[in-house]
Amino acid sequence: MPTDSQYLNTKYTPNQVPTKYGENVHILVDPYSLSMLAKLGSPKTVQPQLNTYIKALYTFLLRNVLNTLAPTEEVSLDTRMIDQVKEGVYSGIALKENQSFISVNLARAGIFPSHICFEELHHLFNFEGIRQDHFYINRKVDDKGKVVGVDVSGSKIGGPQEKAIVLFPDPMGATGGSLSHCISHYKENVEGKALKYVAMHLIVTPEYIQRMQKDHPDVEIFAIRLDRGLSSSRALHSMPGEFPEEERGLTDNQYIVPGAGGVGEVLNNSFV
Repeated sequence: MPTDSQYLNTKYTPNQVPTKYGENVHILVDPYSLSMLAKLGSPKTVQPQLNTYIKALYTFLLRNVLNTLAPTEEVSLDTRMIDQVKEGVYSGIALKENQSFISVNLARAGIFPSHICFEELHHLFNFEGIRQDHFYINRKVDDKGKVVGVDVSGSKIGGPQEKAIVLFPDPMGATGGSLSHCISHYKENVEGKALKYVAMHLIVTPEYIQRMQKDHPDVEIFAIRLDRGLSSSRALHSMPGEFPEEERGLTDNQYIVPGAGGVGEVLNNSFV
């Protein structure tokens, strides 16, 4: 039976902001998501609306990650029309159902985003290959509120990572310290070699990108927005990454500008 070639050998290219950060940095272009993220960052947005926005935004991020990085295969699947005509078969590409995934919950801001990814993956992939790990980590700050390191209070990692796509759905990519520490732990202490490490953020800063590319240049970074509001005028009117020494998105105590405030706090309605 002849096959419609439009569904074969299809390669997806995400719509993203041109930057000089390198091929592993994906700042996505999506007015719908940018609008929702702007509402999420408003002081007027509280629970339960906040979770509604987070779910929509992380579903969008996950879709772009899968379309860009997940392996595909050619399939032939009967449709309901097969009982009426022999041509009632879809022949084309599909995501490989046996691809394994690990979604890492970086508590506390990452709890809900990680659960969203964990839940959504079950719609397309075999449940045996989908796992959610838990890593309890937070900023360590001095008496002036400046970040000086990370505190790790524990983890719950459910097995090896061999050939898995390991997702880190953490809303704010600010300094990169916590995520860098977590990825190092997976590389150094978790059995097996992952297929990919993927950082999934609502907002990232130039400082975060520079830190991650120094510590983990193999990590794929996906974000809805790049915030560099404290950069020089020349940098703001140039392609992101063109003048890295003039780009700045963090205040002195490492909060993002324009940012969205303490997303971990408002997500959990806990301000300590």
